[in-house]
Amino acid sequence: MFHDPISVFRRKVVISKMKKIYKYIILFIYGGVIYYYIELIYRGYSHPAMVFVGGLCFICIGRLNEAYTNKISVIKQMIISSVVVTVIEFISGVVLNTWLKLDIWNYSNLRFNLLGQISLQTSIVWFFLALPAIYLDDYLRYWLFSEERPRYKFIR
Repeated sequence: MFHDPISVFRRKVVISKMKKIYKYIILFIYGGVIYYYIELIYRGYSHPAMVFVGGLCFICIGRLNEAYTNKISVIKQMIISSVVVTVIEFISGVVLNTWLKLDIWNYSNLRFNLLGQISLQTSIVWFFLALPAIYLDDYLRYWLFSEERPRYKFIR
């Protein structure tokens, strides 16, 4: 049976894209569920929307890690990740807490907060949580998707 080379190429491209989508769905779920449980442990409660926020944060940390693994130190990745998570939390907080009035969290009682949605204290916490997130993203990619074994440079 003759296979048109263009059709074969297209099929390979589609399969490659589907594998990538599958990978990001799996990573999103891992990150979202872990974020949800971190909130349960830290605050004693969470909200189902936090699975979405956590999944998005985890994907962003992973993408940063993939883009900069060999270019910047882990410490710099942690700083950037902390800023990214803080921005995502701010946007999520404005949408979920302010616009939709879900009142999932309120940092108004913490010093150095912005509209009660983010605070310096929580940004510092995200700095430290970025390290296990970076490791987990790398090792999930290694174990589940046969990607390159992780290597790290802490200071560069």
